[in-house]
Parts: sequence; C-alpha cells; structure tokens
Amino acid sequence: MKALAIILARAGSKGLPRKNMLPVGPEVLCAGRRIRPPCAFWTLRHAIDSHAVGAIALSTDDDELKTLAQDMDRAGELKPQRAAAPGPGPMGGGGESKRLWIVDRPAELADDRATIDAAARHAVNQLEHELPELRNPRAPIAILYANVPVRPPDLTDRALAELANDRPGRPPADSVQSYLGVGKHHPWWTARIDPDSAGVSPWEGNTLNHGVFRRQDLPPAFIPDGGVIAVTREALSREIQSCVSAGPHAFFGRDDRRRGIVSAERADAVVDVDTHIDLLVADALLNERAGAKG
Repeated sequence: MKALAIILARAGSKGLPRKNMLPVGPEVLCAGRRIRPPCAFWTLRHAIDSHAVGAIALSTDDDELKTLAQDMDRAGELKPQRAAAPGPGPMGGGGESKRLWIVDRPAELADDRATIDAAARHAVNQLEHELPELRNPRAPIAILYANVPVRPPDLTDRALAELANDRPGRPPADSVQSYLGVGKHHPWWTARIDPDSAGVSPWEGNTLNHGVFRRQDLPPAFIPDGGVIAVTREALSREIQSCVSAGPHAFFGRDDRRRGIVSAERADAVVDVDTHIDLLVADALLNERAGAKG
C-alpha cells in the first residue's frame, strides 16, 4: 500500500519569519521558470521522489505556497526524478506522477499552539472521501515538515518500509521516527554549573562525563531530527491512554510499537530550518549536492 505524505506548512513563524518560503539552495526550473526555490519546495520535491508515497497532501494556510504547488502540478512536475521503485500501489506511485491535494489549514490549526497530529488528522479527514484506502487502520502516512529542505533522498522510503516491517516476535509498529546521532553532544557529557560557585557537577550520577573522555568511546545515543514521522492511520486517529500519556506525542502509539531509523552517519544529513544559521547550512548543502550532480 502506497502512503499519503502530509506536508505541514503553516505560514506563521516567530523564530524565523516566513521560514517555509525563504529561498534556499541553487536555482531550479519550476513550472517553466528558473527560480531560487523556497524551503518548502525541497520537502515537496522529496515527497514526489519518494517511491513509497503515492499521494501528497499539502496542509497550509500560505497562499504563496499553494500557488507554487498548483503551478508545479499544472506543469506536470509531480513525477519522480529518482529511479522508479517496482510495482504501483493503490495510491499510485512508482514512476507515475503523484496526486496532490491542497488542504486549507484553518486558523485554529495554524498558530503556534496547534499540534502536528491535529493538523495531520485534519488533512486525513479532508481526504478520506478521495482516498478511501485511508480508512484502513494500517494505512501508512508520512508526516513531513516543510521547513526541512535537506534530507537523505531515501529517508521517507526507509521509514515507511520499517512501518510495514512485521518483525517476528514483535507487535506491528504504530510509528517510525527518524533520528540523528548526538555525537559530542552526548548526555553522558552533560553537566550542571552552580550559578553561585561556578562549580561543575555531573548532570546524573557521581562521575563527570561518566568517566569517558573520548567521543569514540561513548555509547550510541540519538535524538529525533525532524526528517520524517511515519504513522499508521489507527495511531494517528486516537490517543492511546493505556501506555502513553495524552498529549502532542500520543499519536506515536504504544511504547512497544514505536520504531526509529537513523537518518545517516553525517550530522548534516537532515537540516531543520529554525534559525538563520540553519538556513545558511541548508543553502550550502543543497548547493554542494547540485555541484556533485554536475
């Protein structure tokens, strides 16, 4: 079953205003014009190129972004540029053009208090009549943030493959989230600094740095990187009170049904743009990729 990719792109942003529409990366040909594309373009392009995705819902209150996506659709630019995966699915996919829906996000889901799961559920509810396969409790959904212009090309495909992977002896997954290795920002190297004496003490335990002073000797540790969240329709549709507390992350599902994938070895494999420095890093990496392609 091919997945629905939901791109979340609200217009407002306090930290970096209009971050989804800030230009980043090299010029591209888009809808017959050469433009310096906005941040959200790269997420849209990633969803189009993901073989496990058959349909795309752009959930936004940003009229400029709606116009860009509609122009791409009219110009026939929703066809994957990566080599096609074998076998079409119920929602399309393979080398075929993706189906795109613009979902108008209501004001109550477009401020900084709105949760991502509420916005994603709204998009799914709007499309159920168009995509009846979404009524399947195991229907796969990929949630993508528009302000992440840099991701490994296969990241969403890997997350969706893990979501569908029924491992022997384990319950099926409710969700799969991408993670990044913390490197030198390891929790073992976290400390407290006394504001009065400036004394340094371990954040936990009794030994600074847990007695480890070389990065290569640290055990692997990971944090969510915002690259992709893959969930089933069932997990997205309800809060599971018995195993996780109610709240914005309840849709990840039961604790024993949460899965993770590592985005890549490089720390810059995923860039989540929240600051001007993030934007500069993303710009450099996208230009580097374009240069490598030749």
